[in-house]
Amino acid sequence: MTNSRTNLLAGIVGWAAAIVMFFPIFWMVVTSFKSEIDAVVPSISFTPTLQSYADVNSRADYLSYALNSVIESVGSTILALAIGLPAAYACAFYPKKGTKDLLLWMLSTKMMPAVGVLVPMYLLFRDAGLLDTRFGIIILFTLSNLPIIVWMLYSFFKDVPTQILEAGRMDGARFWTQMRYILIPISLPGIASTALLSIILCWNEAFWTLNLTASRAGPLTAFIASFSSPEGLFWAKLSAASTLAVAPILIMGWLTQRQLVRGLTFGAVK
Repeated sequence: MTNSRTNLLAGIVGWAAAIVMFFPIFWMVVTSFKSEIDAVVPSISFTPTLQSYADVNSRADYLSYALNSVIESVGSTILALAIGLPAAYACAFYPKKGTKDLLLWMLSTKMMPAVGVLVPMYLLFRDAGLLDTRFGIIILFTLSNLPIIVWMLYSFFKDVPTQILEAGRMDGARFWTQMRYILIPISLPGIASTALLSIILCWNEAFWTLNLTASRAGPLTAFIASFSSPEGLFWAKLSAASTLAVAPILIMGWLTQRQLVRGLTFGAVK
C-alpha cells in the first residue's frame, strides 16, 4: 500500500513538473496564432490567425537563418568530436599525473562569464576577418563546447574495459584502428548523446551570435532577436518567430530522446 501511494505521489509530482516546464512552450505556440491585439491580453479565447507567420516570413528569410543554424551547429559538433575523441581517449586510457587537473581546468573555462571576453573576442574576429562568417561561428562554438564534450566522452570511455583495447593492441591494432573498430562502436550511445547535446547547445546559443553575426551568418537566435524593436515588442510576431526557431530542435529532441537518455545513462548500470 505504501509503495502504491509513493508511486502515485511520484507520478503526480512528475506530471506537475512536466506541465510547469512545458507551459511556456505551449503559451508561445498559442500566442503565435493570435493577432497583436489579442497577444497583449493573456487569454485562451481568441480567433486563430496565421498573419503573424506571414508577417515573419515576409520580413525575414527564415530558411537562410535556419540553414545557418544547421551548418554552424552540425559543423561545430563534428569538429569538436574530431578533437574531443582523441583527447578523451588519451585522458581515459593513458592518464598522467596532471590529467585530472587538466580536465578540471578545461571545465573551469565554462564558469567564466562570456561577456568578460567579448571585447577581445570581437577584436580577434575583426582582425581575422571572421565577423559575420559561418566559419568563425563554427570555430567559436567548437571552442565553447569542447570542454563539455571532452568531459562527457571521458566519462563514457572510462566505463569501457581496458582489456578490450589491450586485446586489440596485441593483435596489432593501432590508435585509429582501435577508435574505428573497437572504441567508437562500443561507446556509440555515449558519443551520439554527446553530439546531440552539442547540437542543442549550439542551436540555443544567443550571446555570441548576437554580438558576432549580422545578416550573412546569423542563426535562428538572431532571427528571433530581429523582431524586437525600439517601438516595443510585438508579442505575436515574436512568438511566431520563436516557434519557427525552436520547432526543429524540439522535433529532433523528441525523435532522439531514447538515444539521448540511453547515452547519458551509458555505463550507469554495471
